[in-house]
Amino acid sequence: MSGVPPRMRAVLRGLWKGGAMASARVPLDVTLRKATQRKLRRFSKLRGKPVAAGEFWDIVAITAADEKQELAYRQQLSKKLKRKELPLGVQYHVFVDPAGAKIGNGGSTLCALRCLEKLYGDKWNSFTILLIHSGGYSQRLPSASAVGKIFTALPLGNPIYQMLELKLAMYIDFPPHMNPGILVTCADDIELYSIGEFEYINFDKPGFTALAHPSSVKVGTTHGVFILNPLNSLKHRDLEYRCCHCFLHKPSIEEMHQFNAVCRPGNFCQQEFARGDTAYLQLDREYVYTDSVFYMDHKSAKKLLAFYEEIGTLNCEIDAYGDFLQALGPGATIEYTRNTSNVTKEESELVDMRQKIFHLLKGTSLNVVVLNNSKFYHIGTTEEYLFHFTSESSLKSELGFQSIAFSILPDIPECSRKASCIIQSILDLRSSMAPGSIVEYSRLGPDVFVGENCFISNSYIITKAVVPAYSFVCSLSLKVNGHLAYSTMAFGVQDNLKNNVKTLLDVKLLQFFGVSFLSCLDIWNLKITEELFSGNKTHLSLWTARIFPVCCCLSESVITSLKMLDAIKNNSPFSLNSYKLFSIEEMLAYKDVEDMIAYREQIFLEISVNKKQSDLEIP
Repeated sequence: MSGVPPRMRAVLRGLWKGGAMASARVPLDVTLRKATQRKLRRFSKLRGKPVAAGEFWDIVAITAADEKQELAYRQQLSKKLKRKELPLGVQYHVFVDPAGAKIGNGGSTLCALRCLEKLYGDKWNSFTILLIHSGGYSQRLPSASAVGKIFTALPLGNPIYQMLELKLAMYIDFPPHMNPGILVTCADDIELYSIGEFEYINFDKPGFTALAHPSSVKVGTTHGVFILNPLNSLKHRDLEYRCCHCFLHKPSIEEMHQFNAVCRPGNFCQQEFARGDTAYLQLDREYVYTDSVFYMDHKSAKKLLAFYEEIGTLNCEIDAYGDFLQALGPGATIEYTRNTSNVTKEESELVDMRQKIFHLLKGTSLNVVVLNNSKFYHIGTTEEYLFHFTSESSLKSELGFQSIAFSILPDIPECSRKASCIIQSILDLRSSMAPGSIVEYSRLGPDVFVGENCFISNSYIITKAVVPAYSFVCSLSLKVNGHLAYSTMAFGVQDNLKNNVKTLLDVKLLQFFGVSFLSCLDIWNLKITEELFSGNKTHLSLWTARIFPVCCCLSESVITSLKMLDAIKNNSPFSLNSYKLFSIEEMLAYKDVEDMIAYREQIFLEISVNKKQSDLEIP
């Protein structure tokens, strides 16, 4: 990783979010790869075909944060079904959160239950349901904000897989072995596991059932941690059904030791943890079991629904993991309800609402399926995305990620292909691309050079251009006053879009492409006023800064934003005064997903025709 800034190097080394127990005979990566490829093959056979009763999910539901996101999700689901990219005969739904206060994934779960009741009445008590939380906007991977985290592209499959297809593939063995109920998951994580050839994960116990993965104690501080009842057997198995005494949400290391959540290898001396792109990097011998997805039976779901109907309106953020699971198990106590140290925003009603949920669920069992041969990955940030798709990471190997996925491009040396990733894109023969970069849903014309560790999405660069190293470039179609327009967000992959200041005087504390934002404004000839920012004037950030030009065509939009970056890099003036400027927040509010889908469809058709012609030319 020579030439990589120290901060990014440190991030890349620590990206892998879970632990894994290694087999003494077969390396874990090999067993995971085999198990994962089997699931992918099975799912591939179901794409575009009607599924038999009990073979697959009865309902797949995706949550959305608002009506704009709901519409975008419905449009993309409709396109996938028309192109037969999903199994047929399944009810696919998008459930939107009510307008008003943010309610978190716990609140979204409650809303989804009410939607199911309205749609199906008592019929849904016999359904197996997959609920995927994909609401909210991803400030750490803004390209996902445009179309939704669950529609994030992956360098896999033909047609290209997105996170939705991967979720459906990885959970493909669950429905036939599940009692009616709901499996709850999030849109930006991946769980891989390997169990015995004739074993299956059963979700057939009353109450809640959660999957657990062995992880380092450090990882436990950012996840939920299970405190399990002692194991009867001295020997660990790939698959274990355990009872959970109680559940801790993002505990400190001291708390994990205090509650006896920390395990030691004992007979399991072969335990090792993987991190980054190192197959088996030996870490601390202590480990914990962390969470990922969980299931609740229909009786528990009905109890939560009745509670939601009783309270009427939610005015605070509820966490499906921290606020539901911490109430479960015989060892659960009410103390956690007053702990708001891990809460992003503390509302006045939060503690009271937590206590009501605790009393509602107290006494409900929490069963845990321990997957000792498993890994948990998170790909919710730009840096994680770049790392897992362009380096020789374990995830890339286990899922069979391709360096070139359904694309047209010049003959790039094989060694370069392994260090970059191109997804459903068309690159001119005279374009070039440095290692460590990703291009998705884009066209690059002649004389376009992409620097290292860049991310380019939904863009069209037709004229001569250089994309500086470590650039994030993502174009959006907009509908402004009834007219189609375009704007391209461009910044550094390490820029913190969530970082905010309260006053204009503190804007100097923000960083854009490694430079003080104040200096950038001078280079762009922009004045520091309240009008420079959209939205809340006490939370000023790169997310709300009106700095991105709105243009009448896509290629002009990209080139103009690249000139912004070039001006910062070379410390040379480039005035933005003559342009209408949007913040990323505004771009998302005005986005035209239908036009973006049409652009991607156009690229898809051109690639398809090209590949058919190439096949015909082969003797």
